[in-house]
Amino acid sequence: MKIGLSLSILAESGRADASVYREHLALGDLAEPLGFDSLFALEHHFTGYSMSPAPTQLLSYFAGRTQRIALGTAVIVLPWHDPIRVAEQIALLDVLCGGRCLFGFGRGAASVEYAGFRIPMEEARGRFVEAAKIVRLALAEESFEYDGEFYHIPRTAIRPRPMSHPERRFYASSVSPESAAVMAELGFGMMVIMQNEWPKAAEDIARFRAIAEAKGHVPPPPVILTNVSCAESRAEAEDRAMQWLGRKWDSIDNHYHFSDGHLGSVKGYESYGKMAKTYAKMKEPAARAKATEFYVKIQIVGTPDDCLQQIAELRAVTGTEHLIADFSYGGMPHEEGEVNLRLFAERVLPVAQRDGGFAGLPREGRAPAHANLFAPA
Repeated sequence: MKIGLSLSILAESGRADASVYREHLALGDLAEPLGFDSLFALEHHFTGYSMSPAPTQLLSYFAGRTQRIALGTAVIVLPWHDPIRVAEQIALLDVLCGGRCLFGFGRGAASVEYAGFRIPMEEARGRFVEAAKIVRLALAEESFEYDGEFYHIPRTAIRPRPMSHPERRFYASSVSPESAAVMAELGFGMMVIMQNEWPKAAEDIARFRAIAEAKGHVPPPPVILTNVSCAESRAEAEDRAMQWLGRKWDSIDNHYHFSDGHLGSVKGYESYGKMAKTYAKMKEPAARAKATEFYVKIQIVGTPDDCLQQIAELRAVTGTEHLIADFSYGGMPHEEGEVNLRLFAERVLPVAQRDGGFAGLPREGRAPAHANLFAPA
């Protein structure tokens, strides 16, 4: 089992962005010496929800500071970019890190980001599918051309050429039924942000796998993103998770504005409109506590032994072989995030990585479904 570290760099009121950034870079520097398998960067813009506007640039920084770990994106939001530029950035990172990179892609759900890039949100799905095809072509072929609805590219080539076929290590997040067939044909795997009960995630993964196999492609095991709170006592771990994951709700709605229901009228995002009532209720303490309790129960939270049992269960339910974890979230103090990270690295990581017998039986009482709750990375 591979386990990686993700960096979600939330801006903090009253603190300089550079100061917050330095702390998260310090956490990233711990990934390789503590034995993690990978380091992942997000992509977000404009609001400080996660100050990572250029994930391949951030990963290039770590490419020069590491020798072993894989470097990944979770995710590059393709509709916001010229796909040729994305392919060039991937190829360059591939060379800089010696082929240690893998890439997740998504289409994004924040209207503030689409507005900032002057891209009509109604075009998101179509742009995502075309851009995914173009990026793959640019990396796989010595030269290529493309003529679609949104992109018209004369025959061209990118340099430097990648050294390791990164296009064979592509993943898509939130693979909708409409785009699943295209992603399967392109050979993409599935990247899952853990935001619903685990059996529901397993159903989505199985659906994608069935579509891929019908297209003649066997996808790799899914990559799963989650949050971790690991402590010597279960109560301490749960208290930390309730406090700091609970603070995520404000940052999510400040960025995505789910509570106003505006996405319900945007083509391709109609299902997001159903979350309006759920997020509007987050202003009520009881509803917020209930949502936070649900969210905590679908993450990895507890003592080191609890964490091992939960990882074993998650692997059994979803088939994942690569778990990406955030250890410092919601504005958690840097020192507490580092304690969380180091305890997990010392007591959980070696067993999960190397001991095939650590898998335990699924726990009873796994979190019940929570309708219309979406907590993105």
